[in-house]
Amino acid sequence: MMVNPIMLYRKNNILTRVFLFTAILLLIANLVAAAATQGTMPEFSLKSVTDGHEMTSADFKGKALLVTFFATWCPPCRQEIPSLKKLQEKYTGKGFSVIGLSMDENGPGVVAKLVAKENINYPVLMTDSKIKKSFGGIVGIPTSFLIDREGKIIKRYPGYVPFSMLEKDVKSIL
Repeated sequence: MMVNPIMLYRKNNILTRVFLFTAILLLIANLVAAAATQGTMPEFSLKSVTDGHEMTSADFKGKALLVTFFATWCPPCRQEIPSLKKLQEKYTGKGFSVIGLSMDENGPGVVAKLVAKENINYPVLMTDSKIKKSFGGIVGIPTSFLIDREGKIIKRYPGYVPFSMLEKDVKSIL
């Protein structure tokens, strides 16, 4: 027997309404993610958390990139750091770089402490709302973007991603 979702919605069933609402939100999120992977990396000019030096998107021209939005207080973001460091170490000589974009609201000092504590070997910059919006909107963290040498966004990763998947995808664009 086929169930008509409209008829279910009309019934006074809160679980059905929650299910339908969640399904609609997931559809919208997938459409936004698909749209974000159709474009190119937005131009930016952001400050390094360690020395305040201004870095721009032009500094990374011609490189394959993994741009990751994170925060120091986010457990999955912190869990990804060893994988990101390993990717940076293995592939920096092949024209690749990880770029960490911190969404911390307490300023670069807090982020700089994490960079020192974890011996992070890739650039970590303070992001702003304009950059988050330019990447299609960042709903949750970590959210990462794989970008090819021409600046095209190849893939969007919402949430924690295992090292094996990141490495496979990075190798595919080098």
